[in-house]
Amino acid sequence: MKGRVWKFPDNIDTDQIIPGRYLVIRDPKELAKHLMEGIDPKFPDKIKKGDFIVAGKNFGCGSSREHAPLALKGAGISAVIAESFARIFYRNAINLGIPLLEAPGISKHLKTGDEIEIDLEKGIIKKNKKEFKFKKLPKFMVEILKKGGLIPYLKNKNW
Repeated sequence: MKGRVWKFPDNIDTDQIIPGRYLVIRDPKELAKHLMEGIDPKFPDKIKKGDFIVAGKNFGCGSSREHAPLALKGAGISAVIAESFARIFYRNAINLGIPLLEAPGISKHLKTGDEIEIDLEKGIIKKNKKEFKFKKLPKFMVEILKKGGLIPYLKNKNW
């Protein structure tokens, strides 16, 4: 995966990712029109498919609503890279097929506009000639992500 970085601070909650007034929307593309509106109302106009969100600690804290990762998916965000994630948000995102990569200290090394490349299986983020490691995902999670989420993964599983 290759793309551009959009950087955010610590403690980005689900209301900042997708404000509560949009919880009546279920369509990922419609939700994407309001992604990160709680921080930057113009954010949806700036991003393009394949971009990455990089954040500090505790990304996705707050409520356990699926709307937040659904908005990320609808916007075409390739992955969210953060120093840590709220646990329920983490599983909701993985279940919807959005890679969340935990990379302690990463926010010191990346800034908005950086171009990066991610090797999911090796657990490496590349920026120019520098490499940063993230906690490798368990094999079953990589398979869930490759299938586009938990439901497609389970539908294609040979029981």
